[in-house]
Amino acid sequence: MMRLTMSAYWRYQVLNMQEGKILIAENRGVYVLKFIGDVRLTLCSTIDALLKKIFGGEDFKSVVIDLTETEGIDSTALGFLAKIAVNTQEVSSRKPTIVSTREDITRVLSSMGFEHYFCLRDWPLALDYSLEEAPVLDDECADSIRQKVIDAHRTLMGLNPQNQEEFEPVVFALENCTLSREVKGVH
Repeated sequence: MMRLTMSAYWRYQVLNMQEGKILIAENRGVYVLKFIGDVRLTLCSTIDALLKKIFGGEDFKSVVIDLTETEGIDSTALGFLAKIAVNTQEVSSRKPTIVSTREDITRVLSSMGFEHYFCLRDWPLALDYSLEEAPVLDDECADSIRQKVIDAHRTLMGLNPQNQEEFEPVVFALENCTLSREVKGVH
């Protein structure tokens, strides 16, 4: 029997994660987003475009986010989930729903305070929707992506004081990375 050290185990997990993708469906104003694999900041432009589509129309009723096949999710993607909650609050009295059957993912959601903004479900929903893969948008400039990452983290920070404390240094660093680059260019 092969024994893995903890660091070897995590390297194995990371190397074997499925690249992230997002599936979407809509029926009469009910949107379903299914996050599959490792959902990271590389999908921020894709998620941002989906949010504009979902909340840009007049037919929005609710949104369900299916994380049952999510292997990993970073703080940027969590920030976009927070944006879904905030945008939903602005147009509806119903909370969005997150479905997560993985303890590790559910633990992350709880640590961010998502139970106050979402209906969290730990069993798969039987939905009769035909999901389509959302096109991956990756042609934006670095500054545009950086701003989306900052905005997502700011939204996440707004959920509770613990998130504020956790992500304030991240936002500070991202906001100041351009400043330091500009200062270097001046010399």
